[in-house]
Amino acid sequence: MTSSPTRRTTAEVAAVHRIGDRAPHSAFTDLVRHDGRWFCAFREGRTHLLDDGVIRVLTSTDGRSWTDATTIRQAGADLRDPRFVVRPDGRLQLLAAAVTGASSRTFDTLTWLSGDGRAWGDPIPVGEPGVWVWRAAWHDDAMYGVGYATREPRLARLYRSADGIDLQPWVPTLFEAGYPNESGLVFEPDGTALCLLRRDGDSATAQLGRSVPPYRDWCWTDLGVQVGGPALLRLPDGRLLAGVRLLDGDVRTAICAVDPGRGELTELVALPSGGDTSYPGLVWHDDLLWVSYYSSHEERTCVYLAEVTVTG
Repeated sequence: MTSSPTRRTTAEVAAVHRIGDRAPHSAFTDLVRHDGRWFCAFREGRTHLLDDGVIRVLTSTDGRSWTDATTIRQAGADLRDPRFVVRPDGRLQLLAAAVTGASSRTFDTLTWLSGDGRAWGDPIPVGEPGVWVWRAAWHDDAMYGVGYATREPRLARLYRSADGIDLQPWVPTLFEAGYPNESGLVFEPDGTALCLLRRDGDSATAQLGRSVPPYRDWCWTDLGVQVGGPALLRLPDGRLLAGVRLLDGDVRTAICAVDPGRGELTELVALPSGGDTSYPGLVWHDDLLWVSYYSSHEERTCVYLAEVTVTG
């Protein structure tokens, strides 16, 4: 494995800009660069959890000045947690959950495709009803996505698809104990897969999973810390970073170093954040870590973009 750090990594917040603040509640972000432009997707709604959520996609050339790319709506559904997937055919893919029903909420995963990040096609149901495919990534000739069951039995499941649409269970029970749910997923150059998995049950500590092709068997390490909204990113030099919500002490969104060999997650820097916060998107560009995230530390829940220097 090539991602274990061999030197001390440090990080510092160089700049922060508020880029999404028009709705009463703007949250659950992701970030991507596509054809020389930035795209940031997030949910807009009246509150953290209600039936009126839409997906707003903003775009920018420089990461400072942002304009609307599109707004995605689904009649009768709360659209939540958009996640970009960069496809090998040059198109962008967006995954999100459609939550319906007032008394008995149902969760379905939808996906959209776009060539330019502005015009998105019709929604396509993917995966299985009641299993939220939260994040996905391509490796070689297939897309892998980690989903979690929104009803009992609470478990995480690994999906595989040759086209990014027909997601079939690849590992039906990826992880089961402690209500596993949100995840970050990366692939190393040698094909090793790494998964950072949130848990919310009695044993709420995060897990770091490791697997080699064909990704049927996984080895898990308990990181001993509770996280929310995890995102993973492998830097060009092999170091592994995570963006997470940390709950020890003041609630905050933080950038952390991940050492798979030692099974350690170490906080490097806290972003300006607090209260209702997390769900970062991570992109390495121009020797900077660019981080989209949301927070309520300025009273209203808004979306921010941070530029973080990483040294060491």
